[in-house]
Amino acid sequence: MDNSARAWAPRPGLVGVGWALTVAAACALAWTALSGDRPGTLLLSVVTAAFAALSLHGTVVRPRLTADASGVRLRTLGRTHSLRWSDVAVRLTTARRYGREAQIVELDSDDRLTVLGWIELGTDPHDVYDELVRLRQTPHNAG
Repeated sequence: MDNSARAWAPRPGLVGVGWALTVAAACALAWTALSGDRPGTLLLSVVTAAFAALSLHGTVVRPRLTADASGVRLRTLGRTHSLRWSDVAVRLTTARRYGREAQIVELDSDDRLTVLGWIELGTDPHDVYDELVRLRQTPHNAG
């Protein structure tokens, strides 16, 4: 059985699309600003900032989740949080968003709840959950 570390992150292609949309929005912002359309400039400023923030997050926080027989590591913009299996509860839940059901992985420790969907994981949350349960049950953790 393979107990090596596993890692999950947003798909590079999705992050690349985010950066492309950021550039497109910035170009549209420049055009709108030069044309004197103040409401359009404001709107495109917000859109450009949102695309840039999401793309930056997807680029910097890689891998978002890493797991091995000893526990999990969650990467955020500020630092990496390491949690032993005994300190974290792992759940697969279903959330209703925008009229459809989406599965999410919840990692719950004493001081934080982290919710990860398919965009942050780059794959089906159910598959990630299964792998986390398998890693948690390795003989390394039996003591």
